[in-house]
Order: sequence, then C-alpha cells, then structure tokens
Amino acid sequence: MTDWINFPAAASGAGRAASAPDRAGVVRWLWFVAALVFAMVVVGGATRLTESGLSITEWKPVTGVIPPLSHADWLEAFEKYKQIPQYKELFPDMDLARFQTIFLWEWSHRLLGRLIGVVFALGFLYYLARGARRRG
Repeated sequence: MTDWINFPAAASGAGRAASAPDRAGVVRWLWFVAALVFAMVVVGGATRLTESGLSITEWKPVTGVIPPLSHADWLEAFEKYKQIPQYKELFPDMDLARFQTIFLWEWSHRLLGRLIGVVFALGFLYYLARGARRRG
C-alpha cells in the first residue's frame, strides 16, 4: 500500500527508494492524521447534537487556543453569547454552567482542527525535507 512513496536518499543514493522504516513512518503519520480526522467528526457530531456550534462568538486563531480561565472571563464570554440569536431564540434561560459545557464542546472542536492542521503540516514538511515525492 505504500509503494507509491519514493524517498531519495540524502547522500550518495539520490535516486534510490527509502528504507522500510521511512515508508512505515509515512504510513503511521497518515494513519494518525486519519484518526484525528475521525475524532474531529465525532467531536463535531457531539458539538452539533449539543447545539454548541455558535457558543464561541469570536474566531481568534492564535489566542483562541486558551479558553476562559477565570470566572470573570467566563462571564464576559457568556455575555457575548447572550447577544447572538442562538441564545435569544433557543436558550434564553441558559445559565453559566450550561454555557461552559457547550463552549467547551465548541472549543474542543476548534482545538482539534488546529491540531490536525499542525500535525499534517509538520509531517508534510518533515517528509518533504527528507525528499519524499510521488512516483510517476
């Protein structure tokens, strides 16, 4: 299944395929990425079923990695959530504890998305630097 991958050797054998451990590494990396994508589907389904998808009202790709840590931060995030139609139409009686639950589902979903991107990019760059290329 991995014979489509060709790794030129870094030194003298520039045209030779890489050893089995290099190929096995690519296979393990791709299976790990696939497992993360599967986890994303599961967490995304839970996020959808708990109607958590809009609980984070701002998209902060870098600083959004850290969820609210203090009670004041949670209250601020909750107040922002109260301004969107989802709260007003579906959950007007929601309390802070319920908000924290749905927020953490959405936060986990976004964090997993970031992780998938980083794992894929790092693996891709690593194997690209080692000379991985597609045959043909």
